[in-house]
Amino acid sequence: MTQDNPFPYATDHKRYLTWNYHLREHFGYKVFKVSLDGGFDCPNRDGTVAHGGCTFCSAAGSGDFAGDRAKDLVTQFHEVKANMHKKWKDAKYMAYFQAYTNTHAPIEVLRSKFEPVLKQEGVVGISIATRPDCLPDEVVEYLAELNERTYLWVELGLQTVHERTSLLINRAHDYQCYVDGVAKLRKHGIRICTHIINGLPLENKEMMLETAKEVAKLDVQGIKIHLLHLLKGTPMVKQFEKGLLQFLSFDDYVNLVCDQLEIIPPEMIIHRITGDGPLDLMIGPMWSANKWAVMNAIDAELKRRNSWQGKYYTVEMSL
Repeated sequence: MTQDNPFPYATDHKRYLTWNYHLREHFGYKVFKVSLDGGFDCPNRDGTVAHGGCTFCSAAGSGDFAGDRAKDLVTQFHEVKANMHKKWKDAKYMAYFQAYTNTHAPIEVLRSKFEPVLKQEGVVGISIATRPDCLPDEVVEYLAELNERTYLWVELGLQTVHERTSLLINRAHDYQCYVDGVAKLRKHGIRICTHIINGLPLENKEMMLETAKEVAKLDVQGIKIHLLHLLKGTPMVKQFEKGLLQFLSFDDYVNLVCDQLEIIPPEMIIHRITGDGPLDLMIGPMWSANKWAVMNAIDAELKRRNSWQGKYYTVEMSL
C-alpha cells in the first residue's frame, strides 16, 4: 500500500477490487468461469410477465459466449473448460449458468441442471444468473442449500434504477422488486452480484451515476458494470433507428466508470467493468471490441486522478 495507490487490490496494483483478485484470495489459486447454457427461458419472453424480452437482449439470452444449448451440460462444461485451459493451464472452475433466466423453472429442473455440473472434477463453485422476479420461496431455499454446500453467487440483473428506462427496455419489473429479491437472498447469506448497464436509451450521465449510487446502498457483494451493445436482430435496433439511443464515446465511458467506481464501497467486488459483443452481430459502439484498451484506459484515468474504488464512498451514503 502506497500513498499514490492506497488500495492495491491485485498484483498489478489495480485501483479497484477485481473479481480475479478476489478469487485468488478466497481460493489461493486461479479460478475461471465456465459459461453454460442451461436451456432455460425468460419470463418476459415466454409470456409469464411479458413478451419480446429486454430490448437489448440477443437471441442467445445474453449468453452469446456460453456453451451450445443443443448439447448436454456436462458436454458443454468440458468443451468450454478445454478452450479456457488454452489460456490458463492450471486452474479450477466455477460453473456459470449465464444464458437467459436460470431459476425460471421448477426445483426438480434446477437440480437436474446444476447438480451434474457441480459433481465435475475441479468445480469449486457455481454462479447463477437470474432475475429478481424469479425467486420464489422454494427456489431461494434450494439456493440456500447450495450456498451451504459450495461457493455460490447469484447474479441479478438490475440494469437501471430508473422506471422510465425499465419500461423503455421492457424489463418487466420495477426497482422495488429488485430490492425485495436482494433481501430474500441475503436472508440466507447468499452472495449477490448486481448487473448494471451504461448507455441505455435516453439515460444521461447523471442517471447512470444514480444507478451506481443506489447499488452502493444495497446489501450486495459484487457488481458488473456493462456497456450497452447494440446487436443485430434485437428490438433495440428499432429504438436506435428512432433516435432513442446514442452510443457512448470511448472517453465518456472511461470517465463514467471511474466516477462510478469512486462511489462504490471499497469492499464490493468488481466482476466486470466493460465487455464486448459478438463481432458478427455488433452494430456499435465498435470501440468496445478492444476490451484491453478500455480496461487500460480506466486504470490510467484512475491513476491520473490519484483515485480508487470507494474514494468518495461514505457510510452515510448507504443510509
